[in-house]
Amino acid sequence: MFKGKFITLAEFAYLTPLDLFHRDNIPQSEIKYSHPAGLKNVHITFKRTFSLDEPVSGQVIARFSADDYCKLYVNGRFAAQGPAQGYYFDYNWNEIDITSFLKDGENEICAEVYYQGLINRAYDSGDLRCGFICDILNGDNVILSTDESWQCRVDRSYVGDRTTGYETQFLEDRDLRIPPTEWERVRVREHDYTFSKAPIPVLDVYEVEPKAMVAREGSTVYDFGSELVGTLRLTVRCNSTATESDLENTTTIELRAAEELAEGVEGQLNADTQIRFNTRANCSYSELVTLAEGENLIDQYEYKAFRYAEVVYPSNVEVISFCAVARNFPFDESACRLDTSDDVLSKVFEVCKRGVKLGSQEVYVDCPGREKGQYAGDLTITSASQLWLTGDTTLFCKAVRNQVESAFIDDGLMAVTPGSFMQEIADYSLQFPILALRYYDFTGDRDGLRELLEVCDKLLTSFERFQREDGLLEGVDKWNLVDWPANLRDNYDFEMTNPIGKGVHNVINAFYIGAVVCTEKIIDILDIKLEDGARRSGALIEAYNRCFWRQELGLYVDSETSDHASLHSNVLPVYFGFAKPESHSHIAELIRRRGFSSGVYMAYFTLKALAKMGLYSDVYNMLTSTGESSWYNMVREGATTCFEAWGKEQKWNTSLCHPWASAPISVLIEDIIGISPKTPGFGEVDVRPHIPMSVDKLDMRIPLVSGKHIEFEWERGFYNYRILK
Repeated sequence: MFKGKFITLAEFAYLTPLDLFHRDNIPQSEIKYSHPAGLKNVHITFKRTFSLDEPVSGQVIARFSADDYCKLYVNGRFAAQGPAQGYYFDYNWNEIDITSFLKDGENEICAEVYYQGLINRAYDSGDLRCGFICDILNGDNVILSTDESWQCRVDRSYVGDRTTGYETQFLEDRDLRIPPTEWERVRVREHDYTFSKAPIPVLDVYEVEPKAMVAREGSTVYDFGSELVGTLRLTVRCNSTATESDLENTTTIELRAAEELAEGVEGQLNADTQIRFNTRANCSYSELVTLAEGENLIDQYEYKAFRYAEVVYPSNVEVISFCAVARNFPFDESACRLDTSDDVLSKVFEVCKRGVKLGSQEVYVDCPGREKGQYAGDLTITSASQLWLTGDTTLFCKAVRNQVESAFIDDGLMAVTPGSFMQEIADYSLQFPILALRYYDFTGDRDGLRELLEVCDKLLTSFERFQREDGLLEGVDKWNLVDWPANLRDNYDFEMTNPIGKGVHNVINAFYIGAVVCTEKIIDILDIKLEDGARRSGALIEAYNRCFWRQELGLYVDSETSDHASLHSNVLPVYFGFAKPESHSHIAELIRRRGFSSGVYMAYFTLKALAKMGLYSDVYNMLTSTGESSWYNMVREGATTCFEAWGKEQKWNTSLCHPWASAPISVLIEDIIGISPKTPGFGEVDVRPHIPMSVDKLDMRIPLVSGKHIEFEWERGFYNYRILK
């Protein structure tokens, strides 16, 4: 893929990469790798000058990749950043047009490369792979490539070793008086990457100015008006500072960021305003920067999730400029729009839409603060939302590929992909066939679906070892989640220890049977003929009914020995289509009575189950509920993006940007407006609305993956739609 060589710092050049991959349940004593402490949180600049003696014709393209990450500058101007996270055997890379950055004569390209060195959900790091690779191309002509002629140096101003989140990032404590190391020659290492077949689009990166601010003695608080994901960029002037021999009088400022105010009404700043920089999501966004004399540019590297920021500074410091630098996967705000007379629905839609935008980074992040990783269960919900909001399958196809690739660790698939953090959640793994069917619906790729069928088959085979005689699963050695947080499991009557206790419980078996049912649907789509008796779903459903169905209740219960019927135990068999028909009225009444007695994650399956039963008025009522467990409750609590739970206090570490709560996006479009592909890939579209007559107006623009879009109009019971380019 590259003509260039993989260049690195001397300290990394001859290190053997660490093998970080293992099953989640491996004892810590069996994990043998060890990482040098001094090779973490390393910021390296690689640079090279080159001449354009003659004007070039056509585009000049920079093709690059890095480990862990890179910010690319051409002639001092920011050009792009990347690559997206990926396993080393399918490593991602980027291409960008840098024609407008170039000038006649001498040019300079710089790459600010970051190696984190931590094992977490955010990076594929901690493996001692570090460096940069690049080609500059004009058509087929290679103008410049990385090789031994490049130079590098290390930025030693990053002096801290504090981490935050789930050891997701190093806090950027810095001493700007410390100069970088001298320029030295790079080293070339034989990399062991296999690069992906095609580039991944670079992120949209853009400045955001504060919407409001309040200055008082010793600090200034800024409000950006809504949640964003990015970094802080500021210029400050230090009028005096200490010499090297006068360390007690150093000038230090503190940078704080927060998702919310410590108290008061969101967005209303005053002289007493305090921001909650020790966030409820357990991120401590307080960073210390020691200044050099004169002007100091502080351009942070690693992103965080925040709405507010604060600079705390002594009297000899002046803040000259201040902004945020936001980032997200390419997202056209105008591609999907809702205009409705229902104010509740409108506000719910907007907080979910923004949550998906900010949660779509180079992967679908669980949340952009604490975890920063792509969780398989979150993927079920967030990917549907993002596909409808953008009409772009790129990020989704990459996410499915990441799931497939994790099978090299275990055929049962990993919960966080890609990455060096090893975690397995059975409920999440068993949702892969849902993604496989979605892949076919949105891409129409029949050959790709055939490949995904192989993954589904191996996935189900990996769970067969936990089958008891009747085929139901018992003692699955992955985390059995049911729902999260645990206090929103609707009093699920089975002890959810890890590893799981003895006996069979409902939810894991509902997901298992659902995975079998979805896999059999794929087999039918592909016209694969099975021998008589090869279908497993029928016998499994019979066993499920014998174990969990209670005729006297008309409901499914939580375990073989329980008579408690939780919401979770009843919505899943309806969602997957194998609930007894006579259960529907009882399950519907259970949902009406309990409402969302679950987390926002299971709410997706609840709404889809109601739609499967044809109860669209109930779906709409739950979407627009204003109760304590509702999306509107997030709005009432000041949300600008959807929360991790129904309210800030419902979880001990609630993230205030969590796109797994974005179910209203796909449910509104797929079930209330009723849009589905008549042919895979949306070559033809079916539109069957189920909008309550009480809704006066509901107009929507919806992008399709075919490149067209739907203009849908509803007014007082009459509807019309057009499919346009």
